[in-house]
Amino acid sequence: MNQPATPSTSATDTRTSVWRVAVVAAAWTMAVAGIGGLATDLSPWYYALKQPPWKPSDLWFGPVWTLIFTLTAWGCARAWRKGFEPPAPHARRGLLVAAAVNSVLNVLWSWLFFSLRRPDWALAEWLPFWLSIAWLMACVWRLDRRGGLLLLPYLVWVAFAGALNAAVVQLNGPF
Repeated sequence: MNQPATPSTSATDTRTSVWRVAVVAAAWTMAVAGIGGLATDLSPWYYALKQPPWKPSDLWFGPVWTLIFTLTAWGCARAWRKGFEPPAPHARRGLLVAAAVNSVLNVLWSWLFFSLRRPDWALAEWLPFWLSIAWLMACVWRLDRRGGLLLLPYLVWVAFAGALNAAVVQLNGPF
């Protein structure tokens, strides 16, 4: 007796998988944000730094980073899910490596600038950090173009942050 063919995954399994990927991506980005936040000490030292006139208010940084981390998690989760489709499974490894490198460089920048109080070292680390975002964006783009576009604000914001970092070094150095 012939039985109807059944798909290998049910709609419930797919929804569970989508949520699992979303939770892992959100947890990862929250961990990076949290660790970076611990290194970000807006102490009297920070407030004593001369800032360029075009620097946004400190009140903007929290909401902007929250949006960036949300979009990054969403973009990476979209790419991860697409990474199960042939011929992409090996591309998921690249995505993980790029995300890990970017996470380390993201936290390192905050640690150098705020904890060690070395904006000059943070500026030297800025280019590898920015390039890691471009690499992560390329890995996501390869798997999911819309996901890759979700990382564009991250790339643009860190480019702006690099210019701000350079201005702080110029106005306040040597350290």
